[in-house]
Amino acid sequence: MSEILNQIQKNDDIKKLNEEELKTLCKELRRFLLRSVSKTGGHLASNLGVVELTVALEYCFNLPEDKIVWDVGHQAYIHKILTGRKEQFATLRQLDGLSGFPKPHESDCDAFAAGHSSTSISAALGIAKARDLLGGKEHVIAVIGDGSMTGGLAYEALNNAGRENTNLIVILNDNQMSIDTNVGAISRHLNNLRTDGRYQKLKEHFKQFRDNVPIVGRATYNVLSKARDSAKHLFLHGAMFEELGFKYIGPVDGHDLKELLELFRNVKYMKGPVLIHVKTVKGRGYRYAEENPSDYHGVGAFDLKTGKPLSSGGESWSDVFGKKMLEIGAANDKAVGITAAMAGGTGFEGFQKAFPERFFDVAIAEQHGVTFSAGLASRGIVPVFAVYSSFLQRAYDQIVHDVCMQNLHVVFAVDRAGIVGADGETHQGVFDLSFLSHIPNMTVLSPKNGWELEEMLDFAVNRWNGPIAVRYPRGTAETAFTENREPVAYGKAELIQDGRKIAVLAEGHMLKTAAEAVKRLEKDGYQPMLVNMRFISPLDGEMLLRAAEQCAYIFTVEDNLGKGGLGSRVLEFYSGRRQTVSVTSFAFPDCYIEQGTQAQLFARHGLDAEGIYKGIKKRLGD
Repeated sequence: MSEILNQIQKNDDIKKLNEEELKTLCKELRRFLLRSVSKTGGHLASNLGVVELTVALEYCFNLPEDKIVWDVGHQAYIHKILTGRKEQFATLRQLDGLSGFPKPHESDCDAFAAGHSSTSISAALGIAKARDLLGGKEHVIAVIGDGSMTGGLAYEALNNAGRENTNLIVILNDNQMSIDTNVGAISRHLNNLRTDGRYQKLKEHFKQFRDNVPIVGRATYNVLSKARDSAKHLFLHGAMFEELGFKYIGPVDGHDLKELLELFRNVKYMKGPVLIHVKTVKGRGYRYAEENPSDYHGVGAFDLKTGKPLSSGGESWSDVFGKKMLEIGAANDKAVGITAAMAGGTGFEGFQKAFPERFFDVAIAEQHGVTFSAGLASRGIVPVFAVYSSFLQRAYDQIVHDVCMQNLHVVFAVDRAGIVGADGETHQGVFDLSFLSHIPNMTVLSPKNGWELEEMLDFAVNRWNGPIAVRYPRGTAETAFTENREPVAYGKAELIQDGRKIAVLAEGHMLKTAAEAVKRLEKDGYQPMLVNMRFISPLDGEMLLRAAEQCAYIFTVEDNLGKGGLGSRVLEFYSGRRQTVSVTSFAFPDCYIEQGTQAQLFARHGLDAEGIYKGIKKRLGD
């Protein structure tokens, strides 16, 4: 480990360094970060881009007294290293290890937990107002990327902060990226700010002019003020941030450590809300990440010399979705694609290139994306909104009010459903079965393998007319059960094997795990029924009645929380009926699921084949 970085063992150790040593520290931090993340995986490019910014912040402000709120949090690795967690970095994003996001339970230097975008200004304003109410004096800083500034929540917070006029510092980290390249009017506005420094010069010249002109009455002052505002609108296309009540500073070179230090020392004494526009380069200091920042946003373990991943899986579920959407798009000119800044992550890039006029990236604005889809559907277009499960949570009201209440034909391709692994609590997609399947008019499907995903997409787009969601997990698409190709029919499950006494009803990709548990039961002399449920809403009532007639024990298996999921719905179905049947659900417990690999988390919570087998045996009394 490098000499200067080795001196940083806790949050205030950085203040022992002089400014020349800080420059060396920045170089050592990048080397440490690259070596560490190349082994563990993680968010790389975003953290390489904020080294100088983070060093300057932690040097000029006093943690944990002062509060830094990191938006999303995938750019907070340097912050973690500088606040006493360097030695834990070998456990980053691993089971029971260091989180990849800010976590107050890890350190009192983490002011607020994060994982989703656009929340930092709202949280920071709340912290600042609490400070005011409690009579505190600490500084509160929100660090938000330009990608997160495409989310509507950020503007709700800016509007509120400008009206409150409390002391608050917002740092806009402008690297022209979220995960994929930023799109939309806000991005264009920031590009204009980034490339036009004339306003700052004009502002200073005007101040000097005004100070040297004798003011004769209020009218003269008003004339000068209107002249200033007209010039401001001319050069900054509305001066958006200042119109919202912020003092705007920038653009500032986010890699000029000396300039940042001077700026932060001075801004501490400014009153009211201040927005500092900092320009950085995502992936700074690592050629492969600078040239391809999207590819190095979130990475697995990779070879540091070549930048190549150390392992590669087969075709992913997202790949299967993308290829099928190309086929659907070619055959159905009313099918359109929608994403929330995740064209690459969801597999939609091919569709985007093939049908650019029918593809819409709404930026990080899931709420808008859902209602925009509803508007399209109201005119006979068939929108397919591809979105990660944990991000779809942000648009729950729009699904209920704008889509399902009007029974509009919107297709939700719910990617990363179920356990996603190393990103932990903020990204586990274990709520969508519960919050989607109880909404009237909503149909919810889950495929057992890649082939069935294609069939369900075809059904959803071409053979259905109403709100419909197809949920599928992260990772390599399942290829088992290739012999089971019964056509998808509305509300119908698929019987994989008939049986007696025990029925195992599986959701989606959990069918393979359930089948492995069933094989172990067969070795013990049982003849279990195995069912691929396919539809979570509506359930196949005929299949459930058949299972109850033939089996005394029903077991459900799902990649979702137990509350409100497949097991809950099966229990509701049998409730009040005359069948005497025992229903046991294998699902995740009623809590936020920690980070770890998918396999580790399934095993820990009794959802691997061994856990399901033992759970069934225990229920049977064996």
